[in-house]
Amino acid sequence: MNGILKRLSPFAMALFIVAIQLIALLLASPFEMSNVRAFDNPESVFNALYYIALVLVFTGFLLLIIRLGKQWMLKVIMGVVIISTLYFVYSSLLLTITDIGWLIAVAATAMTAFLLFYYPEWYVIDLVGILIGAGAAAIFGISLAILPTLILLIALAVYDFVAVYETKHMISLAEGVVDLNLPVLFVLPRNRGYSHIQWAREASTSPKEEKLEKREAFFMGLGDAVIPTILVISANSFLGGPALAFINIPAFGAIVGTLAGYVALMVLVLKGKPQAGLPFLNTGAIIGFLIACYVVGTNPF
Repeated sequence: MNGILKRLSPFAMALFIVAIQLIALLLASPFEMSNVRAFDNPESVFNALYYIALVLVFTGFLLLIIRLGKQWMLKVIMGVVIISTLYFVYSSLLLTITDIGWLIAVAATAMTAFLLFYYPEWYVIDLVGILIGAGAAAIFGISLAILPTLILLIALAVYDFVAVYETKHMISLAEGVVDLNLPVLFVLPRNRGYSHIQWAREASTSPKEEKLEKREAFFMGLGDAVIPTILVISANSFLGGPALAFINIPAFGAIVGTLAGYVALMVLVLKGKPQAGLPFLNTGAIIGFLIACYVVGTNPF
């Protein structure tokens, strides 16, 4: 059984990507009705530049905190971001059902946060990660038109390549947050009986280079699921044309392309070395999107 789990865990992680994409598609319309947007002008290419600048500054700030050994600050900052995003997700959905949706959303957010911070088992982390990942993807997807989104995905794919293979600071960042029990990484056990709470407790006293190397679970960054999903939401929000249920063909092509890129990524991951996810996932999403646009005769620009 353990051998099967080790082989299937990396591919099962694709289910988290699909879950984020589907939930983000469902959240996009309520977010639009609630006017929850990251940018006022979705067509501006400067939005992508602002996003990239924010990523660079925030990443540098996190690395500084980790280097100073102030992980508690990181937990506080991420806690505020997580709680805020959870409230946006819950309230946007519930306010379409009842006028007291905001009150129910407050209670649901409090319960989810309590569960995450007091019982951060791997399946709790993954569930919260799916919720906040879908919320973030939906917000940025409806805030960025096609051209800014494509610029963003290409730029972040290049950045991820440099950060993992050249400067390697993304690996240092992952090693610094993996034992904090925060939904910034998805976790899937490699062995039955795996407890992330126990593993994190032991990892907190281990040298940082051993945290990811000697792991009993498979990890994937939340951003690897969120960033390509932005294109899915953008395509579904800003393009028309033939649709399958609640998703149009270009958006569906981006989903298929993301999964194709994920399979290619896993071929390398299974060799045992950390890999940059976005060069594969973003490239797959863009190619799938463009092919789908060509097939249905939709001009993406």
